[in-house]
Amino acid sequence: MHFDQRTQRALRDAGLDDTALAAASEAVVDATREAAADLEAFFEDRGTVYSDMEMAHSASDYPEHAVDYLDLTTHADELRGWLRFDSWGVYVEDGRVLDDGLVELTLGPTVHDRVRFADSRDRLR
Repeated sequence: MHFDQRTQRALRDAGLDDTALAAASEAVVDATREAAADLEAFFEDRGTVYSDMEMAHSASDYPEHAVDYLDLTTHADELRGWLRFDSWGVYVEDGRVLDDGLVELTLGPTVHDRVRFADSRDRLR
């Protein structure tokens, strides 16, 4: 079970028994795996994406990125991995699908920000 002791105690105090706690834990694990698969599929199906990432060397408010791959792993409710562009990459610490054609990733060093990616610049406006 991935819930820490404090969370488990609070959930028990709220009325969940061990069976319900285990079911909730497994539901979180399944949702995290599904999110990872959906995010990887988003980037796999596109050679180019656009983002709202602030980039000092970009002339556009929504820079274009050639994507090589997104590789994610999950552990309980954690989603981590690596997003590789054509000439650089960045550590991914979390992410979610916002809707069809739009996702959001939490990027680690060197970006340190939540960044939305879309299949077109218009989706980011």
